[in-house]
Amino acid sequence: LFVFLGLTRGLGRRRGKPTNHVVYGEDTAILAGDALLSEAFRHPAAELPKLGVPAEAALEVIVRLGDAVGAFGLVGGQIKDLECEGRSDVDLDDLRWIHTYKTAVLLKASVTAGAIVAGASPEDVKNMEVYADSIGLAFQVADDILDVTATSEELGKTAGKDQDQDKATYPKLMGLDGARAEAKRLMDQAIDSLSSYGEEAEPLRAIARYIVERKN
Repeated sequence: LFVFLGLTRGLGRRRGKPTNHVVYGEDTAILAGDALLSEAFRHPAAELPKLGVPAEAALEVIVRLGDAVGAFGLVGGQIKDLECEGRSDVDLDDLRWIHTYKTAVLLKASVTAGAIVAGASPEDVKNMEVYADSIGLAFQVADDILDVTATSEELGKTAGKDQDQDKATYPKLMGLDGARAEAKRLMDQAIDSLSSYGEEAEPLRAIARYIVERKN
């Protein structure tokens, strides 16, 4: 909700439909985002103990959620993204920082939360962090590629918006072929992080492939 708002130079359409602030107004969209953000903390605090999850594990999940949406998470990444618009000195390190803290950190919170709740070892949680960071960055690289190769109808959102806003993207900095190679590298890195888990990790491998190979 927050990312799509006009005040953050977001989108008017998503998944082929008008975004929340377009339909209900920015005031309602902001309040809806506040409510959902609050629920993100209330839900694990209330429900994980009912499932027998140890208090220490439940607390770690809640802390990770807070980190993911804070100044060194979604908010920080979004601020950096806005600051870099229209600048000619943005490099790959800047771009990776933005998408690590704007996109990948959210996937890392969700992936590791599942591992922690399931009682995973610290080593397994670390592997999940590598996996989530990799697919998070791969998602953004793929998004940037689609923004210049797909139509608005195919995407369900406005194509070419990054170029219109003069934003740094992977195709802009690396070329289209370079961006595709980077997406594959990140996908392979994600899959490699699952090498010790055998067939049980196949759904996670399929997600990594889908993120890079998707058409919208």
